[in-house]
Amino acid sequence: MARYTGPKTKIARKFGEAIFGDDKAFEKRNYPPGQHGANKRRGKKSEYSLQLMEKQKAKYTYGILEKQFRNMFKKATAARGITGEILLQLCESRLDNVVFRLGLSPSRSGARQLVSHRHITVNGEIVNIPSYQLRAGDVIAVREKSKSLDIIQNSLSNSSTVYEWMTWNNETKQGTFVSIPERVQIPENINEQFIVELYSK
Repeated sequence: MARYTGPKTKIARKFGEAIFGDDKAFEKRNYPPGQHGANKRRGKKSEYSLQLMEKQKAKYTYGILEKQFRNMFKKATAARGITGEILLQLCESRLDNVVFRLGLSPSRSGARQLVSHRHITVNGEIVNIPSYQLRAGDVIAVREKSKSLDIIQNSLSNSSTVYEWMTWNNETKQGTFVSIPERVQIPENINEQFIVELYSK
């Protein structure tokens, strides 16, 4: 499936925040790209523009393309509960996102590659589908042959963030997706209600 492979700093500057993680280039120029990017005199954005930007931010953050994202929204709409919250929970429950959250990769794109290259198992079975939806209680682990990979070792050594909805054992390189996170537990700065309003038009 096609993925965005263009300049990430440019996208981060568009949204005014480092949505792809630590970015020294963004820190130097954290204003919108373009000839007049640093000019603060910008017109007020329309309601549609704000909603569209929020959807784009969510898609770039989680690395999901439009068709897949729209299908996730339909699934969230059909489920019982708050649609916007369920949409973000579906994004957080993706295998590539959980591999990233566990600290096995410093980025979601790197986590997606680990999954695609068959380095990750779920409940003892190799899963190479980044969009695989995890359920509470699923066990995610690094494949035995892949435990010594430098990219995984380096990422784990630099990872310090702990999330309440998952556990990790560094000795066995195995973690558990304990539960689907509540909205307050999801750290992403996304206004999901704007996305719901956009798709509901």
